[in-house]
Order: sequence, then C-alpha cells, then structure tokens
Amino acid sequence: MRNVSDIIEQYLKNILQQSPGGVVELQRSELADRFQCVPSQINYVISTRFTLEKGYLVESKRGGGGYIRIQRVELPSKEAIHVHIFSTVGLQIDQASAEGIVYQLEEGCLITAREANLLKAAISRDVLNLKLPLRDEVRARLLKAMLTTLLSK
Repeated sequence: MRNVSDIIEQYLKNILQQSPGGVVELQRSELADRFQCVPSQINYVISTRFTLEKGYLVESKRGGGGYIRIQRVELPSKEAIHVHIFSTVGLQIDQASAEGIVYQLEEGCLITAREANLLKAAISRDVLNLKLPLRDEVRARLLKAMLTTLLSK
C-alpha cells in the first residue's frame, strides 16, 4: 500500500502532466483538505519530491491567499543537458543531488529505468566507501563520465 506522500506526489504529477505549459498553482490548505493531512505533509512532499534536481521549479507564497506554483523544467537538447549536468554536478556532488539528476533524466526518458538503477548503485555512499569530501568528488567524476557516455548514444 502506498503512503499519503506517494499519493500526493502522483496526484501533483498527474495534474502537471494535464496542465497546459506544465505549470500548476495550488493552495496548500486545499491540498491538505483533499488528502486529509496537515499542510506540513504537503510541504514535505513538495520540498523532497519536486526539487530542481528532479526537474521542477517551485514557488511558494505563504499567508491567507498563499499558493504553491510548480513548474516542470524541460531540457531542450542534448547540448543543454550536458551543460546542465556539468554545471549542476561541478567538482563534487552529494548522493541526494546526484540521484535527483538521475531521476530527472529517467523521467525525461533520456535514460532507461535500468540505466538509472545502475547509476544509482554506482554512486551510492555504500559503494563509494570513502571519507568526505573525497566521496563527493569521486561521485561527481563517476556521474559525469557515465552520463556523458549514456547521453552520447
């Protein structure tokens, strides 16, 4: 059985997919009422599952008339993807950010689910059993090398 966070995430992805331009504006309190949860649950889902690394821009305005605007960011070309990867990864990258990039590429159908799983396994802190910051540096080099190879096909 899926938990409420998974259900909220899927709901938001569905309405994003159906919306013209890939942008939705929602009221946090209305979502909380719809899913019979507290507004902080909505905040949690948005802050962990709709990040820039995963391909989303989120704007939030709090208060009585507050809203949440979620926009899907599309990468237009392979060149833009390479630029995005190299600027995001940099000289080091933590595991969560690296997995976010992999997620975004899989969601955009630029890599397969199998390729995504292989990438996540290779960049895992369990595999890269090194001290920080060396672990994040090695992860960045691995990720850039593997994605450059995968996206050059």
